[in-house]
Amino acid sequence: MIIDRSSIAPLALIVATISAPSGLAAESATVAALDRSADACTDFYQFACGGWRAKNPLPGDQPRFGRFNELADGNRTILREILEAAAKDDPKRDPVDRKIGDYYAACMDEAGIEAKGLSGLKPDLDRVLALASKADLPALLGHLHTFGVGAGFTLSSGQDFKDATQFIADADQGGMGLPERDYYFRDDAKSVELRKAYVVHVQRMFELLGDAPAAAAKSASTVMEIETALARSAMDLVSRRDPEKVYNKMLLSELAARTPSFDWTPYLKEAEAPAFSSLNVSDPGFFKGFEEVVKSRSIADWKTYLRWQIVHAQAALLPKAFVDEDFAFFGQALTGAKEERPRWKRCADYVDDDLGEALGRRYVERAFAGQAKERMVGLVQALERALSRDIRDLTWMTDATKKEALRKLEAIVNKIGYPEIWRDYSALEVSRTDAVGNSLRANQFDFHRRLGKIGKPLERREWSMTPPTVNAGYNPNMNDITFPAGILQPPFFDMKADDGLNLGAIGAVIGHELTHGFDDQGRQFAGDGNMKDWWTAEDAKKFEDRAACLVEQFDGYTAVSDVKLQGKLTLGENVADAGGMRIAYMALMDLLAGKERSGVDGFTPEQRFFLGWAQVWCENLSDESARFLAQVDVHAQARYRVNGVVANLPEFAKAYACKPGSPMVREKPCRIW
Repeated sequence: MIIDRSSIAPLALIVATISAPSGLAAESATVAALDRSADACTDFYQFACGGWRAKNPLPGDQPRFGRFNELADGNRTILREILEAAAKDDPKRDPVDRKIGDYYAACMDEAGIEAKGLSGLKPDLDRVLALASKADLPALLGHLHTFGVGAGFTLSSGQDFKDATQFIADADQGGMGLPERDYYFRDDAKSVELRKAYVVHVQRMFELLGDAPAAAAKSASTVMEIETALARSAMDLVSRRDPEKVYNKMLLSELAARTPSFDWTPYLKEAEAPAFSSLNVSDPGFFKGFEEVVKSRSIADWKTYLRWQIVHAQAALLPKAFVDEDFAFFGQALTGAKEERPRWKRCADYVDDDLGEALGRRYVERAFAGQAKERMVGLVQALERALSRDIRDLTWMTDATKKEALRKLEAIVNKIGYPEIWRDYSALEVSRTDAVGNSLRANQFDFHRRLGKIGKPLERREWSMTPPTVNAGYNPNMNDITFPAGILQPPFFDMKADDGLNLGAIGAVIGHELTHGFDDQGRQFAGDGNMKDWWTAEDAKKFEDRAACLVEQFDGYTAVSDVKLQGKLTLGENVADAGGMRIAYMALMDLLAGKERSGVDGFTPEQRFFLGWAQVWCENLSDESARFLAQVDVHAQARYRVNGVVANLPEFAKAYACKPGSPMVREKPCRIW
C-alpha cells in the first residue's frame, strides 16, 4: 500500500482515536504487576513484572507462562465455546460449523480413540513393513510426506527469493525428531542426558507398537543413528537465518544428480506434485548427507526409522499410552512441564492448526469488533510515519540507501485482524468418529494446497497466521506485516488505557514488525519482496558494525545457569525490539507535543510507555524451558527483551532518572534505527 507521508501532523489525531482516558481496569492491572521493592534502574523487568510473576506461578501444564499465554488462554476459552456449540450433531449446522465441530468432537472422543487403537495408522505401517527394496523407498516417502510424516527431508513451496511474484518448489532438510540439529551433538552434561532420554522415549514408543523390549531398544538405537547422520549434514539455526545460504535454486536434474540413490520420479508422482523443472534446495549439503544415509543404511533400518516417524507424527491423537509417553519426553524432559494440558485445550489447538480459517471466521464474529480494525490501521500508519522520519533523520546512512529504505517502507502491506478471503475447506473430509483420520486428511489437504502453488503467481491476500493467534509477523518476501485479531486485545491493545501504555505495548509491537523489514534478514530484501542488495557498501558495513554491538550485548546474558543466549540467533528480534521501541516513542512524543503531561497512577506518560512495553513480556518459565528456548528460539528471553532494550535508550534513563553507571544504563548503547 502507498502511505501518504506529506505531513506528520495527523499523527496525534490518529493515535488519539485509538485511545481513551485511562480506566480503572487498565490502571489496576498495571499497578498490580509492579514490584515496588525493586529498583527500576537496576532491574526494570523485575520492577515492572515482579508483582505479576509472583501472582502467576507456572501452572502445572505450562513450562512457560506469560502475558501471551494468558491472552491465548482467554482466546482459547472463546474457541471452546464456539467448538462445543458446533460439535452438537445438529443436521441444520452450516458447513463451517459442521467441519470444525466434527473435528473437535472426534478429538474429544477419548473412548473412541482408545477403541480404534492404531487402526488409523495401520495402512501406512503395513506399507512400511511391505517395503521390498530401497528402490521402493522414494514412492513410500512421497506417500508419507503427503500425510504429514516428515521422514528424511521435506518438500513444500515458497516464493522465489529472486522473483517474489512466483511460487517454486522447495526441498529442505528434515527427518529429525529432536528440535534442531545441534541437539544431536552438544556435549554438555544436560544435552548428553537429554539424548539418552530421547533414545529411551523412542524405545518405549516401539514397545507400545508391540515390539519386545530388546527389539525396541535395538530399533531406538537405529533411529538415533539415522537421525544423527541426517543432522550431521544439516545446517544450524544461525546459518539458516541468512537468506543467501538457504536460497539455492537449481534444476531438478541437478538435485537428482546429487542423490543418485534416490529416484525423484516415483517420489514426485506419489506426492502428486505438479510438474516443475527447477526448485530451491534450501540446504544442498543436507541432500549430500541424505544420499549417504539412503546408500549406507539397510532396508531393515529404513523400515525401523519410518515406523518411528509415523507414530511420532501422530502421537498426540493416538490412545492415551502414546499421548502420555510423547508428553513424558517432549513436555516434561524437554521443556519442564509437569502435567499434560487439558484435553479440550489441545483439541481446540488442533482445530486451529488444521481448520484455522474456518474456526477463525467464528472467532472474529464473536471477539473482534469492526471498529478495532479501523483504529489499528490508523495506528499502523502513524508508526509508519514515525519510522519514515527516523530513516530520514539517520546520521549514519547515506541518502542513496535512505531513498531505497523509504521506498521499501512505502510498499509494506498491512494485514489486520483477519483475511479478506477465507480459505475453502470444502474438499477436506472430516468425520466426527475418526480423530487420526481427520488429522491425516488435514495434513494431506494442506500438503496439496502448498504444492498446488508451484508455478503459480503470488496470492498476496493469503495469510500465514490464523485470526485467534496471539502473535504478529513480518514477511520479507511478501513485504507485509500481519496482526491477527487474537493479539489486538489487552495487554497489547487496550481501548481503556492511556496513550503512553498503549504506545509502549501495541505501538512498540507494530514498530517491531515494521523494523523487521530492516533487520539483518529483512534488509536483504527490497520493497518488491525480491532478495536484492540495495545498500551502498559503506552503509552495509555501518549496519553490520552496529548490529555487532547487539550480538555482543545479548551473548553476555545468561538464560539458565549453564546456557547463554545466542546473540547471532536472536539478532533480528533484538534489532526489531530496539527499532520498534524507538519509533513508538517518537509517536508518543508527537502526540504529547504542546500538551500538559498528566500522569496516571503516579507515573508520567513516558514512564507508562516503558511499563507498557515491559508488561507485555511478563512471564515465568522452567529451567528446562529456558534452556530449550535459548537453543532454538530466535527471540531472547523476556527479561532481556525488556532490560536489554531499555538499557540502550537514553529516553528510558531520563524517564526514570537513572544515573550513569546504573545496570539499566549502558555506557556505550547499541543503536541502529
